[in-house]
Amino acid sequence: VVSRTDIWNHLYDWLSTATSNVVDVYVGYLRRKIDRPGQPSLIRTIRGRGYSMGEETC
Repeated sequence: VVSRTDIWNHLYDWLSTATSNVVDVYVGYLRRKIDRPGQPSLIRTIRGRGYSMGEETC
């Protein structure tokens, strides 16, 4: 699990606070590029923690 703040700090460490939804917007763009119709999303949002990437297992 990678937190939204960790992603922000990695990309924009020159800005001190993560007060924007830029990470959320770009994760959405990335999902649209890599997800296949009818298949589970490869990027999962884990509420309150961040994002996880990989195939879901049952």
